[in-house]
Amino acid sequence: MDERKRESIVSYLRRRMDEFGISPEALAESIAQDQLAVKAARYRSATGQSWDGKGEAPQWVQQAISAGQSLEHFAIAATPVEAKEAHAVDWRNDPFAGTRLATVRA
Repeated sequence: MDERKRESIVSYLRRRMDEFGISPEALAESIAQDQLAVKAARYRSATGQSWDGKGEAPQWVQQAISAGQSLEHFAIAATPVEAKEAHAVDWRNDPFAGTRLATVRA
């Protein structure tokens, strides 16, 4: 993005923030709270809805479970390494690797 376009966008955002009475500090605090909420999430749907696992399950969780899906299907891995290991497949010994005939061994 060129500098002129960037400055135009920043100027527009500042005008809108002034119009609605939003201070830069309030914006920063809101972003920080959103990031904490995302980190606290234990379950996430394919559409980005999340739930921390506390309290009553939201409707999207209830619908998925009643449709036969397990809650663990929506679990968010604690670390990226854990997520990688959960889906790791060793394709070195599969002669059909990369084709639809490939096998997945647990």
